[in-house]
Amino acid sequence: MNDPQSRPTELVLVGGGHAHALVLHELARNPLHGTNITLINPSPTAPYTGMLPGFIAGHYAREDLEIDLQQLAARAGARLVLGKVDALDRQAGVVRGVGTGAIRFDIAALDIGITSDLPMIAGYAPHAVSAKPLGEYARRWQDWLDKVRAGQIAPEIAVLGAGVAGVELALAMSFRLRGHPHRMRIIDRGQALPHIGTYARKRLLSHLARFGIAVLEHTEVTGIEADHLRCADGQVIAASFVVGVAGARPQDWLRATGLDHADGFIKVDQYLRSLSDDRIFAVGDCAHMTHAPRPKAGVFAVRQAPFLLANLRAALGGGAWRAYKPQRDYLKLVSLGGKTALADKWGLPLEGRWLWQLKDGIDARFMRQFGLRDSDQPSRSPG
Repeated sequence: MNDPQSRPTELVLVGGGHAHALVLHELARNPLHGTNITLINPSPTAPYTGMLPGFIAGHYAREDLEIDLQQLAARAGARLVLGKVDALDRQAGVVRGVGTGAIRFDIAALDIGITSDLPMIAGYAPHAVSAKPLGEYARRWQDWLDKVRAGQIAPEIAVLGAGVAGVELALAMSFRLRGHPHRMRIIDRGQALPHIGTYARKRLLSHLARFGIAVLEHTEVTGIEADHLRCADGQVIAASFVVGVAGARPQDWLRATGLDHADGFIKVDQYLRSLSDDRIFAVGDCAHMTHAPRPKAGVFAVRQAPFLLANLRAALGGGAWRAYKPQRDYLKLVSLGGKTALADKWGLPLEGRWLWQLKDGIDARFMRQFGLRDSDQPSRSPG
């Protein structure tokens, strides 16, 4: 049991990201006795982003992506508070947010991801949607599909961001529209696919060409209207659906916490602990690993989970500290629209249906550990 005179008693998990979901899953099996646990998240479920392209393409139903945080919290003996944190008062030892009030913490961990909005582009908020968070993107994508199929709007799509995520979503949307003539462009201020192997890049660009998806590199969008984009070079590009995938911004409120940060991303050490406050941990995309900087990728949040749990226990006086050393390279499995995928690691690309089946199996196993379905594979959407 915790000694209230010497050990923290209030553990607050801010955000229902992959690492926190896995921490709760483990705490259900091996509880933190004597510690009050609170999870704060805007929704009672959290999407598994690895399955987003498959959902957009129509291979999965929406419920296949959702991690049931309410069930996880209950199993772990944690309290789930629905709300969005927008302030952390270190002096008072509380977090605050819309719908949460002030929640006291002795130890807090942040797993809130990033935002992909692009507020610097005029008209983005009313006329575009960000790929993250999933909920709004899913709703507006379905509304747009319904209007296209009813012949109410022109099927023209613009994807802002030509990284792997943007390309993957473009291929998924194009596949979903198969048999329905449409026009799609991927637009980026820089070069397309800068963070993938040379051969994998060539193959992905070839797939985009085969789908008839144009790639506009070194093109800056300056404004968005209901049916078109305006670019710095004077181009006007028709688009009735605009999705932003280029943004990888931290949530704005993190800068006001007084924690050391790198452009808004919380700086953490090898123990995933803030450099400026040893009561605060941060994992996933909202964190910047000062000891081993890495690109933003969900694989790191998943791998961080057991280290975060061990170090939360250590901070609560119940175990040894574990240093997290992320791998330098990792297997990238990129969905290609249909039930086929491309793998990239060590610069050696592979491609085929068997890779999609591998990815599908990995995703199913990840979700199955939360007890969200009884079958061996995700259910399939009829669409």
